[in-house]
Amino acid sequence: MKAVWIALATTAALALQTTVAHAFMVHGSVPVDLVLVVVVYVALSSGPFTGLLAGTFAGLAQDALSGGIIGIGGLADTLVGFLAGVVGTQFIVTQPLTRMVVFFGATVVRAILFMGLYALLGLRHFPSPYAAVAIQGVGNAVVGVVAFEIVEVLPGAIERRRLRGPRLRR
Repeated sequence: MKAVWIALATTAALALQTTVAHAFMVHGSVPVDLVLVVVVYVALSSGPFTGLLAGTFAGLAQDALSGGIIGIGGLADTLVGFLAGVVGTQFIVTQPLTRMVVFFGATVVRAILFMGLYALLGLRHFPSPYAAVAIQGVGNAVVGVVAFEIVEVLPGAIERRRLRGPRLRR
């Protein structure tokens, strides 16, 4: 059942990334990589193996939709998912600040892997991507922390509302 939820979340992130996210471009780059946010979220909440699988699925799907070489983004997301899962199991990553650091770091590692592989293969050159990666890192960190907070608070709020019972209205 968990695999179904991960696939649905990844599909929703891909759909939002390809349709809505481009409306919020900052200096020619998208400020949030929703697919990476889902991969890191899954890795932090479920561990390195699940993060690895989520990264593989998400990266290959993103590669297939982007029109680039299939596998470069998949490899980058796979490694990031695994590393984020390892960080989540080895360190206490429960506070918003530590989660922000993990999301920001995952964005930087993915950018290094993705751009490095393209440059290594001589397929593409990225002139001075530092500002774009920093902006995307901050965006991913904010969206990731907000997603964690919503997912942690929402079930409790629904349960509290259910336990209160029906209210009489005048």
